[in-house]
Amino acid sequence: MDFKGFDRPGSSTAGDTRSVKVMIAGGFGTGKTTMVRAVSDIKPLTTEETLTQASADVDPLVGVADKTQTTVSLDFGKIGLNETLMLYLFGTPGQERFWFLWNGLFKGALGAVVLVDTRRLASSFRAIEEMERQKVPFVIALNVFPDSRDYPVDEIRDALDIAPHTPVVAFDARDPTAGRDVLVTLIRHLKDRSAAALEPR
Repeated sequence: MDFKGFDRPGSSTAGDTRSVKVMIAGGFGTGKTTMVRAVSDIKPLTTEETLTQASADVDPLVGVADKTQTTVSLDFGKIGLNETLMLYLFGTPGQERFWFLWNGLFKGALGAVVLVDTRRLASSFRAIEEMERQKVPFVIALNVFPDSRDYPVDEIRDALDIAPHTPVVAFDARDPTAGRDVLVTLIRHLKDRSAAALEPR
């Protein structure tokens, strides 16, 4: 897994372009579609539908009362981190009734970004559990909302029960540069894991 130069978009390295599948996961209303839209180099494919009163019982809007649309299948976008590394982004649906779609989305994924709303940590528990069950390496991206509290990273780790080596970063899902930085953090994490696996025991 040699992604040399991946964090220098203007640089050119020898070899063909590598394509990597990355999942953008998280709970309902954590900003997955927003992130894909912000960072994608192409017009993203989204499958959002309008929330209606009829869905109120199955899509409770506690903590996201201003949300008017929801992803019912997946989001798709792509971003070139440099001339030799292309990330294909697959955003998962957040509602429990669409979780059956996740298994197909996991196939071929090299890593994932799990979005977390610190106002509603429990909404992303299932996404973290699935990453661990499917053995997909991931980073935690704390989507900072206007009324989010600033918690110490150690408290977030304890609350989410994640391993010490799992990166935790704060960002604004609406900001393309911030979203790209999260993806760079994920690629670095994958490289570190790959290097550690090759170390003699």
